[in-house]
Parts: sequence; structure tokens; C-alpha cells
Amino acid sequence: MADLSHDYIYLDHNATTPVAPEVAEAMGPYITERFGNPSSNYQFGIEAREAVEKAREKVASLIGARRDNIIFTSGGTESNNMVLKGIVDPRFPKQTHIITCAVEHPAILNPCIYLMELGVEVTVLPVDRFGRVDPDDVKNAITPDTKLISIMLANNETGTLQPVREICSIAHEHEVAVHTDAAQAVGKIVVNVEELGVDFLSIAGHKLYGPKGIGALYIREGKTISPLIHGASQEKGLRPGTENVILSVGLGAACELCRQRLPTDMASMSELRDRLQEILFSSVEGLVLNGHPEERLPNTLNVSVPGVQGAYILEGVPRLMASTGAACHEHSVKISHVLSAMGVPEDVAIGALRLTAGRSNTIEQIEEAADLLVERIKELKNVDT
Repeated sequence: MADLSHDYIYLDHNATTPVAPEVAEAMGPYITERFGNPSSNYQFGIEAREAVEKAREKVASLIGARRDNIIFTSGGTESNNMVLKGIVDPRFPKQTHIITCAVEHPAILNPCIYLMELGVEVTVLPVDRFGRVDPDDVKNAITPDTKLISIMLANNETGTLQPVREICSIAHEHEVAVHTDAAQAVGKIVVNVEELGVDFLSIAGHKLYGPKGIGALYIREGKTISPLIHGASQEKGLRPGTENVILSVGLGAACELCRQRLPTDMASMSELRDRLQEILFSSVEGLVLNGHPEERLPNTLNVSVPGVQGAYILEGVPRLMASTGAACHEHSVKISHVLSAMGVPEDVAIGALRLTAGRSNTIEQIEEAADLLVERIKELKNVDT
């Protein structure tokens, strides 16, 4: 990755990642020279079609799937919508029950709200103080009308991992399909659809050093959903329209790179995160960890400085690019729905910082970021440095 240390320290890799040089290089020829339509039967079209299928194979390989079970989409949001809306028979919406949880991404919660307005029954399960769903709650929520359980694999704010494998075991005993939004997990931890047992899984390209505007949906053999849009036969008719060869190739290259680098990246991310956590907790009194201390993504650290707004902290550290757990709107503070669902008190939640490391970061950057944050926090708390 490019050395960005002279300009800023980027610790917001859960928001998006830079496109890896290898990915940009792979996409290049399909921007200029290899411009064929994959549906055309002459050489240019055949080349484009082969490129898409090779990319599909690379995506499948990263998650332990078969190529035929991968559908290209525009990203995680579309993949999620395809499953949630596609599982519902629009003629009989009241005969469908969906189970999800309170810390899901808006790309899950908002489609669920839409479906509820149509008459679909949706159960939103609570989470514990670490942000995890209790599998027993899932079991108790299942009804004869339950068609789908959608529980994310890793939370985008806290990094907390959900017990998806246990949930799948329970669901399949009741012949209920399981979907997981794995946008934050794929590329950061080992994800294998067979080991998890999921029936549907969503991927977002820009979360794993691929381009924005491309994602994928894994659909287990034998599972069916209705398409969101209707057209020709591309992507098995589930996502009709001329394929985006350029971005599909980019996602394939990103997935291949992730598969090659995953063991090294996981170890590196853990080292960076743990070093950041060590400095902050040894230097800031009263600091609070949000999320599970162990069952979380290796790159994610979500901490709160009680009584100090996270936005004010970051405003004083312009070199550091990171996210907060609360947003200020018209002089009022809106707490993250994730932290609220976890029962984090408001005075703690307003001070939340989401610090997420990536390939471009070094130990030196992490230590500098930690020092800058400590200095700023002490300044805001009127403590002599």
C-alpha cells in the first residue's frame, strides 16, 4: 500500500479501504482495451465473459463457495436487500416472518422497516452489553411463518462477532434459512460458508481493498429468492443488466489478494489494534471498551471517553481520520443505534471513537495516533500533560 504517513493517519478502514494497487492494475485493461459485452459471442465478448467468470471464481474461493453460487451486485446494501425482499412472496406478505437484531447495519434494518409496512412480521432481537445476540433468543423467536434469520457476522462499529454458526444450527433444525451480512468480516477474518452453515452471505468490495460500487451475494444451492429488478438472464436472472466487467474483475482481484494475505493481515491487524488499545488504556483514566474484548475483528477498537464528545476529540486531531459513535445534529447529539442497543450510557456513548486499522498502517503510525489522542483528551479534560 502507498505510504500515507506524511499527510494523515487513516484509521477508518471499516468505513472504506483504498483500492489495492494489484486491484487497480487488474481492472486497467477492462477500462480501456477489453471493453466487450459479456453477452456478445465474438472475441471481445468472450474475453469479457471469461473475465467475469474468473472473478466469480476468486470471490467464491475466498469464502469456500462454488462459483455458481456467487451473484455480483452493486455492494453490500443491494445484496442485503436482495435477500430480505426476495424471500417475501409479495402476494402474501403477512405469511412471512423475519428475525434480525438491533445492532444490524441500516442496510438490514431499513429494508426490514419497509417490509413491516407491507405487512411482513419482523422480530428485532436485543443484544447483550457486548453487542452479541443470544442464540436461545433466536430459537425462541422462531415461528411456523419464519422464513429468514438475518444476523450480521461482524459489527461495523464495535467489531463484535456474532455466533452465526450456532444460529445456523438452530435455524436449520426448524428449516429456516439464514443470511449474514458479512461486509465487515470478509477479508478481515476467515469466512467459510460451509463452516458457518449460512444460506446467504453478503460481500462489499470496498471493505476489502476493492472498488466501490461492487459486491456479491452468496446463495446456497437449492435456495431461491425473487429478483429485485427484472430484465434479461444475466446473473441467473437475479441481477439482470449488462455485467460491470471492470468492477467485477476488481472485486475478484481483491478477493484473491485477501485470500493470499489473510493470515499475515490478521496477525498484523491484531498487533496494531492491541498496541493502540494498550497505549490508550494506560494513558487515559476511565476509558471504556465498547464491544466484546475477544470475539471481535482483529482490526477494530471502539473506545469511549466518558463525558467528552468523540467529535470534539477528533476535531483537535486533524491528521487522524477516524469515526465516532455519535453524531451532532442541530446542537443535539444522536447516539449510535449500536451503542444504544448495547445499553451504553449516553455520557459514555457520546465519547465513542471507532479506530480501525488497515494494511497501510504501521506501528509508528499507531503510536503517533495514540499519542495525539491522549494529548487531545487530556486537553479537553483540562488535565496537565
